[in-house]
Amino acid sequence: MTTAPPPTRSQRLKAATAAIHDRLDARIIALDPFASRERYVRFLRAQQAFHDTLAPLYAAPSLRAELPDLAERDRSTAIAADLADIALPPPAMPDLPPVEHVDMSTSLGWLYVAEGSSLGAAFLLKAARTIGLDVDHGARHLAGHPDGRAVHWRRFTARVDAIDMTAAQEERMFAAARDAFARFRDLTEAAFAPQG
Repeated sequence: MTTAPPPTRSQRLKAATAAIHDRLDARIIALDPFASRERYVRFLRAQQAFHDTLAPLYAAPSLRAELPDLAERDRSTAIAADLADIALPPPAMPDLPPVEHVDMSTSLGWLYVAEGSSLGAAFLLKAARTIGLDVDHGARHLAGHPDGRAVHWRRFTARVDAIDMTAAQEERMFAAARDAFARFRDLTEAAFAPQG
């Protein structure tokens, strides 16, 4: 009888964030961001606010050294173009401090959430098509990588798994990922709150 190999770090990270991730997914579904372009612009603005706070991570030289394709993973420009395409007034959002690169494990926790959202974007892109949007207009940030979403994701998780970390650093990464999910939850709630 063979025993299963122990879970990888990225698998442990997925397990450590499953509850908050599932709650966030359920909440986003309940908010129905693809019911109309007016609702979609709210979702898009939450995406923009989240990704804008991650700008220091995408620019950090030490992170780029560990993740050579990090710059191309930044979807901020695509999100801004999508907002311009929609041409509807976006909701006001809270002014949040940027996420600074304080250490590798914390930064990887935040990036895990941003990168994971790209993997799940295939389902969102299908929904965006129902309101007349696609990867050339209004839904660029939902486009998959030319190599494929799964390949792109595995490349990221392979780096997460390969970086040396102590147990304490790994726990910081788990906590940072939960913080990232919580921030996106809060931004989503702000984007869908009644404006006025």
